[in-house]
Amino acid sequence: MNPNLDKLHPYPFEKIARLLAGTAPPGDLAAISFAMGEPRHPPPPFVLEVMAENLGKLSHYPASKGGDALRQSICRWLARRFAIADGLLDPARNALPVNGTREALFAFAQAVIDPSREALVVSPNPFYQIYEGAALLAGAQPWFVNATADNGFLADFATVPREVWRRCQLLYICSPGNPTGAVMSLAELQQLIALADEHDFIIASDECYSEIYPDEANPPPGLLQACAAMGRDDFARCLVFHSLSKRSNLPGLRSGFVAGDAAVLEKFLLYRTYHGCAMALPSQLASIAAWDDETHVRENRRLYREKFAAVTAILAPVMAVQVPDAGFYLWPETPVADDLFTRELFATSHLQVVPGSYLARDTSGGNPGAKRIRMALVATLDECVEGAWRLRRHLESRY
Repeated sequence: MNPNLDKLHPYPFEKIARLLAGTAPPGDLAAISFAMGEPRHPPPPFVLEVMAENLGKLSHYPASKGGDALRQSICRWLARRFAIADGLLDPARNALPVNGTREALFAFAQAVIDPSREALVVSPNPFYQIYEGAALLAGAQPWFVNATADNGFLADFATVPREVWRRCQLLYICSPGNPTGAVMSLAELQQLIALADEHDFIIASDECYSEIYPDEANPPPGLLQACAAMGRDDFARCLVFHSLSKRSNLPGLRSGFVAGDAAVLEKFLLYRTYHGCAMALPSQLASIAAWDDETHVRENRRLYREKFAAVTAILAPVMAVQVPDAGFYLWPETPVADDLFTRELFATSHLQVVPGSYLARDTSGGNPGAKRIRMALVATLDECVEGAWRLRRHLESRY
């Protein structure tokens, strides 16, 4: 067996299952979960119709590179969304469809890491656990940069020693952040691009929450947008990862893409050809329909704004809680240890959340998730409101 498998940490939801084992929630309360970040708004009906109409195409092998039409749709969307001039993105070279960002974020590290050179993979802390697992199984060592309230919940990359950057082969960033919802500015993204040029590492920007934001006039910027604003039309060392899971409420479609540096994508495509993970043709056609439409995405954002407004109004009198820059998570502080609070909340209120410390690692600067919880406002408005009232009553009765 691969000895690096022994380095993997249990996934957060496995740890939560152990934490709650033996705890009996109130039988008269229906379960409400703020734990899993799984969108539960209805998927766009027109996307499902395209999928159903093309099920017969399952009789054909899809190409690892995906179809021309899907890559063209992806590049059109990127150009519209991130103010990239027409023609800068070549659908044949700068975009590659993938089966969701989780699969791609993991596989990417396996393709680009050279473990013979004492590789480091740098990422924010807290973080999406795939970054860590991908680094370890690629033979690299993770190196975490804490994202705390003192720095607006953004990783303070200015604190990273030059020796770490010298050994860094891959930098994962997540903007908007999971779980904090913090958004990096164009200037901050461009500072990282300059570091990548200086130290010769690749930036993998996880932007799967980029289409859930509160202000329709102020969408979060992206890494390729930062490149274009610098006049870097080759997008060197820069790759972005996008998905339809959150944007279009299609987590089960497993559809996303990687875009950016053509030379890196050429090698990643070679890896994926052997990996055997091409997207099925009905999924490709459904994806085109989703990427080509923005009406359903604006409605999606409206639903999240409604839930954030209702939930924060209920919780504001009893805990420090704020609407994030983007994404669908709340990241509030807890009055006691986050794992204890999570267990209490389940026992008293039949309400599930994620302990913040489970989403981060201990560092010399502490665990930035300690005494915080992640709350995913993905359920219906009524369930979110009921869950918020249960949380408020728990705080009022205990603390």
